[in-house]
Amino acid sequence: MKALQYLNKYFIKYKYRLVFGIIITIFSKILAVQIPSFIKNSLNIVEDYNRGLVSDLDMVKSTLVYNILLIIGAALLSGFFTFLMRQTLIVMSRLIEFDLKNEIFKQYENLSLNFYKKNRTGDLMNRISEDVGKVRMYFGPAIMYTINMLMLFAVALTKMISIDATLTLYTLLPLPILSISIYLLSKVIHKRSTLVQQYLSKLTTLAQETFSGVHVIKAYAIESQTITNFEDLATTSKEKNISLYKAQALFFPLMILLIGISNILVIYIGGMRYINGQITNIGIIAEFIIYVNMLTWPVAVVGWVTSIIQQAEASQKRINEFLEEKPAIENTVSSPTEIAGDIIFDKVSFTYEDTNITALKEVSFTVKKGNTIAILGKTGSGKSTIANLIARLYDATNGSILIDNIPIQQLNVSSLRQQIGFVPQDGFLFSETIKDNIRFGKYDATDKEVETAAKNAYIHHNIINFTEGYNTMVGERGVTLSGGQKQRISIARAIIGKPKILIFDDCLSAVDTETEEIILNNLKEISKGVTTIIISHRVSSVKNADRIIVLDKGILTQQGTHQELKNQKGYYQDIYNQQLTEMD
Repeated sequence: MKALQYLNKYFIKYKYRLVFGIIITIFSKILAVQIPSFIKNSLNIVEDYNRGLVSDLDMVKSTLVYNILLIIGAALLSGFFTFLMRQTLIVMSRLIEFDLKNEIFKQYENLSLNFYKKNRTGDLMNRISEDVGKVRMYFGPAIMYTINMLMLFAVALTKMISIDATLTLYTLLPLPILSISIYLLSKVIHKRSTLVQQYLSKLTTLAQETFSGVHVIKAYAIESQTITNFEDLATTSKEKNISLYKAQALFFPLMILLIGISNILVIYIGGMRYINGQITNIGIIAEFIIYVNMLTWPVAVVGWVTSIIQQAEASQKRINEFLEEKPAIENTVSSPTEIAGDIIFDKVSFTYEDTNITALKEVSFTVKKGNTIAILGKTGSGKSTIANLIARLYDATNGSILIDNIPIQQLNVSSLRQQIGFVPQDGFLFSETIKDNIRFGKYDATDKEVETAAKNAYIHHNIINFTEGYNTMVGERGVTLSGGQKQRISIARAIIGKPKILIFDDCLSAVDTETEEIILNNLKEISKGVTTIIISHRVSSVKNADRIIVLDKGILTQQGTHQELKNQKGYYQDIYNQQLTEMD
């Protein structure tokens, strides 16, 4: 139960709902246990009439009608209070589920990129959905049925013992056996249910990967092999489900069997005590049979509730692992920070925690506000790492990064990122409309601003040719668009907010040189006064930058202007000769 202690704060938050739920449960059970007494009284008056102890038939009829009305009234009131109990406690569990999911999602948002490199998306989704769902069962049905059972036992047992303690003892004999049997069965169901969930995750993962990579599957003509793999996994999943349902099928027959045994004991023992004169009237036997049926389900639930708590404990333990994870990037400044755009890298080194690869080694450079710096280098030279460090998606391992001569750690993280327009390599798009994707850069942007940003990114003419125009849904990860279109929409998203720093991380690799030239000319106009970082493999993308730096295996090997570097022996001259000799 140690992991579940984390949730005590929610009990405190919703204490009034919990207390109210307990109070109405007490009222509900008090009313429910009155019904057997009314039935007993009805049977007793009929028995007395048959014995000749009561001779007035009209009085017997009126007593029966009165008892029937009492039974109906007690049942209706008990049902009403039970409805209120469920509304109170189950709704409380849904509110806690809502709070917990939001807490987990907020934690996910705060955690650094390293966290996402070490954990799979499927596992993250499972913890915020399946695991939270199991924890909700602890707050809802587990607590509700536990309170229900305790209240019913407290009220019913008191009543039964006051009537006949001996018969009460015999009546309750099978109930512990029922509870233990249900508990053992619940453990089997839990194990098999876990396997079912695991295979469901495998099926979902395989289906997702197949649909995402369907173009590769078709290109290699491996549809039949993929179908076979899915069928094999689905067959195993089916077998696990059948095994689970076989165990679940024992639940109610077992419960009915033990209820029947309890009823037989009441009838036999009660009948013998009635014959021996130890019970004065037959109505007591009927009353006890009703009590047995009332108590059986709460006792059976003990095993089920225990299983729910075990599952909730395991799930909350998994959830706590992430909730207790400390973000690598912490926002130490609460007040918003305005930046101008000066950037200084002073002997910056960085090593990726997950791979232990050193991406940068004592890199130093300066970018003045409004200037453009370009970064060139081979794949894996550390270009994208510089972009990530400027946006403070990571913190440098050694050295210091200053924005406007202030250490980057002393700036408000949210404010810093809001003032940076970042176009990453993959040009990720959300499953929304084109307009909404561009508006991610500025949520309150007008249609005119969206259109202007699209024109500057040289994508407007493509968008208006789509059937739905700017309201075109781009599909998951922008699957309906070409690579160049995704990159240009990403550029529009970055520039619409008019940031102080613009970072273009190889974002023109999927467009032709003519389109690239148009976009660069547009960006040259809109980036006046804006600090711009251009990362590229192409000399054509960087030749107009105020300063160019060249990286090789994380080391800054060259820096200067285009004219200086093209005449300087090294990587820049080599790639210039390969790509742009025809331009001179």
